[in-house]
Amino acid sequence: MTAQSGPPTPARRAVLRGSVAAAAAGAVGWQTATAAQAAPAPAPRAGAEAAEPRIYGTAEWGARPPEIDILVEDHVPTFIVVHHTADPGNSEDYSLEHAKQICRDIQNFHMDGRGWGDTGQQFTNSRGGFILEGRHQSLDVVRGGTQHVQGANVGGHNSEVIGIENEGIYTDVDVPPALWDSLVALVAWIATQYGRPVENILGHRDFNSTECPGNILYGRLQELRDAVAGAMGVQSATPSVWPLLRPGSTGAQVRAAQHLLRAKGFEGLRADGVFGPATKRAVVKLAEVHGVEQHVCSAAHHRTVDETGYLGSDIWPLLTPRLTEGANSEVGEAVATLRRAGGRTKGGSELLTPRDWKGLLGS
Repeated sequence: MTAQSGPPTPARRAVLRGSVAAAAAGAVGWQTATAAQAAPAPAPRAGAEAAEPRIYGTAEWGARPPEIDILVEDHVPTFIVVHHTADPGNSEDYSLEHAKQICRDIQNFHMDGRGWGDTGQQFTNSRGGFILEGRHQSLDVVRGGTQHVQGANVGGHNSEVIGIENEGIYTDVDVPPALWDSLVALVAWIATQYGRPVENILGHRDFNSTECPGNILYGRLQELRDAVAGAMGVQSATPSVWPLLRPGSTGAQVRAAQHLLRAKGFEGLRADGVFGPATKRAVVKLAEVHGVEQHVCSAAHHRTVDETGYLGSDIWPLLTPRLTEGANSEVGEAVATLRRAGGRTKGGSELLTPRDWKGLLGS
């Protein structure tokens, strides 16, 4: 494989790119899925229908036969989830052969390293802008538009999500233009096939407490929603999300989280607005008590960042009670802290709802 001087622009349907908008970091939802509230049934299709981009099937990239029976569920996925592979990093080999090798490496890691029966994600998107099928049968099932191939890429929510692994790590650098354009085209086509609203385009961290898909790519998700809406001829929308806090974070959100942790029995924790070792230990213990497993991006071969103790979408619902502001002094302090920082409740009820908490936290 020969590294090229820059990413090619594979011929594919031109897609309108939306204006850049900063997306809030965090996660969505309350119920069993800690994700945006949405109906699982397909929405009526309106406006333009995004065309299917060129997608290379499993046979074309030399996939191993699956060691499991592929589970095809008789419903459409609710969410389209964006990941980054993290490893092997940001390669400057933008060739199709490199993209195929990435798929083989990921499948080998998932099957031999994690003991799964096939690739975890449904699709892989390379830095050169090549789109490849991940788990077997995913391509044909999306073409049908009525069923869902269950993958393994979002902890606790695989029946609800269709996952796209984007080659590279995007914590500090932006995605290549070719990858961006192919991502817009792929997501627009999936959303068209399944009748999914654009607010159901989310990141991995909107379900699990993880950096994935990286701060930079996550920060462009609203731009992605806008671009997909343009391609589909529909109005864009913004989901309500939970923030992601990590050791080293500071500010009102951290202080509020510390008050809420105190309300959960961690009375010795200081509410000083600094996410230090004591706060990390409390978050880890809370997750352990409630059986919340740590989840990392399914395509990452190695971990260079310890995400233990991250406080995100699967932890906030454990901390944010559905009660009146005055029912608990620590909860009241949390609400007051967030109000002083500019947070606002969104509901009209005296009870604090998940929607209220997200508004208070700045979403």
